[in-house]
Amino acid sequence: MAHYLQKHAKVAWVNYAALPDHPEHALVQKYLRGHGSGILTFGLPGGREAGARFLDALQLFTRLVNLGDAKSLATHPASTTHRQLNAAELEKAGVTLDTVRLSIGIEHIDDLLADLEQALASA
Repeated sequence: MAHYLQKHAKVAWVNYAALPDHPEHALVQKYLRGHGSGILTFGLPGGREAGARFLDALQLFTRLVNLGDAKSLATHPASTTHRQLNAAELEKAGVTLDTVRLSIGIEHIDDLLADLEQALASA
């Protein structure tokens, strides 16, 4: 999933510790045998509006602010959990307007990738 997003033209950046270019990649190799968690973040060019369009277009991922479930979840922190913060507070919290968080569940990877692809086309 992280590799797919990292190569996608509509994705600005991906933050996932199991990717080789992540600053904590060595720790994932050492402690998790190279397997990262089921949660990753990525950025969508277009900020808050693109994030809202992306979430609205998802069909398999559930739009939910809690993460870490058996079903795949997605959230856009700047318009959900952190919506009350101004720009300076968002920056201090490490949340950018383009941040999307995904929690990957147990659905088949092909189905999840297809849902991401069609949602990214709408972002």
